[in-house]
Amino acid sequence: MMDLKQHIRSIPDFPKEGILFYDISTLLAHAGAWRSCVDQLTAHVKPLQADILVGIESRGFLTAAPLALELGCGFAMIRKKGKLPGPTISHTYDLEYGSDTIEIQADAIEPGQRVVIMDDLLATGGTASAAVELIRNVGGVVAGASFIVELSFLPGRSRLETLDIAASTLVTYDE
Repeated sequence: MMDLKQHIRSIPDFPKEGILFYDISTLLAHAGAWRSCVDQLTAHVKPLQADILVGIESRGFLTAAPLALELGCGFAMIRKKGKLPGPTISHTYDLEYGSDTIEIQADAIEPGQRVVIMDDLLATGGTASAAVELIRNVGGVVAGASFIVELSFLPGRSRLETLDIAASTLVTYDE
């Protein structure tokens, strides 16, 4: 098993001063590291027996789509409001200052389907928690959530746990 942390670069002061951004583009650019990442995600997600994987815009698409192929299940997207064609179901959630809205296509998830939520990064858990609520609102059963990177000094994991969602991650940063 490859140490994926060696393939993730940190970029200080992005997108604004005081933020240390963990960039997975270097992981994606290294074929061996990306293969190892997909293999590790597969090991985490396969036991959840998902019918469909849902990727959160936009880097969640990069993990969920290839993993859905690997597992032989479906893939759907959660995007910001106004980005998906056709009828959609939306969910508005609170941010620290204001609110945001995410959507899924109305026919993307059938009631009772087992869903795993995927994104590249678990930080505050705001968008992931909103995705859980959205999927539940359309009748899906959230079997779990999986991320490449977790910022363990932020409340993302505990926020998902309050919704009874187990999260798995491959790489953890403590600061």
